[in-house]
Amino acid sequence: MTDKSLVSYCGLYCGDCHGYKGSIADLASDLRKELKKYNFDEVAKVIPFKEFKNYPECYECLGAMEHLRCEGCQEGERSKYCNIAQCTQKKEFQGCWECDEFETCPEFDFLKPVHRDANLKNLKKIKKEGLEGFLEGKRHW
Repeated sequence: MTDKSLVSYCGLYCGDCHGYKGSIADLASDLRKELKKYNFDEVAKVIPFKEFKNYPECYECLGAMEHLRCEGCQEGERSKYCNIAQCTQKKEFQGCWECDEFETCPEFDFLKPVHRDANLKNLKKIKKEGLEGFLEGKRHW
């Protein structure tokens, strides 16, 4: 099932994201609980592998991963911190697909390391086929 409100301003589909699904956050939380249950902080001190010296940082990183949750760009809080969302809202666009400059927009640069050009492919599809066509077909992530 797809939902129009989960189409992000930048063209990604929030329903495909680990943040919206909460999968990584849930796994990180569960792992921290298990590690705490077995006092693994003490166990790590006696394991003779150099990697376990970094255990406190690993545990802290898992704690940060517990916060990797998102309600979606259109409905959630993250849009308050996103330059793409703020630009789109300022222009009173439903999404970047309504902007004539989206193909060269520098605001997408931070997406490239993870998503490469997926959002641009999606934006082109939305512009061509509309939201319904985009939601029915293949989405890039």
